[in-house]
Amino acid sequence: MIKLVRTDSSNIDFIELVKQLDAYLKITDGDEHDFYNQFNSIESLKHVIIAYENNKPIGCGAFKPFGSSKVEIKRMFTLTEERGKGIATKILNELEHWALELGYSYTILETGIRQTEAVEFYKKNNYLIIPNYGQYIGIENSLCFEKLLRYEKG
Repeated sequence: MIKLVRTDSSNIDFIELVKQLDAYLKITDGDEHDFYNQFNSIESLKHVIIAYENNKPIGCGAFKPFGSSKVEIKRMFTLTEERGKGIATKILNELEHWALELGYSYTILETGIRQTEAVEFYKKNNYLIIPNYGQYIGIENSLCFEKLLRYEKG
């Protein structure tokens, strides 16, 4: 049974999961890792979700405000051995619901074009490709997405 916990970036389990995420990204981003890493500080994230199975942290995600109507999804990660079980979708859905509860209308995010699993994951979860925003404008390896949030009936 997967348990989702709302917390913030001071959570030790989140910090440990992000260390594993960063090790993975260092490989996939290659020479561009330092550029991307500068935008991934977790020090002030107030909206973090951690997925647990049998009290073991197996995935995480977070968001931070981006203007008055949007939040930016950050630090999405699932342990390699736990992938393919729908955990990331559960985390993302919980982040979207939390953002809606706080009055936000959109989520945006950036991922690398080399992270093909992530690109397909966001497309599968109804994210649409948008022009690169903010610090990602003009960065060829970046792919940016957006999703309009709305409450699901049922």
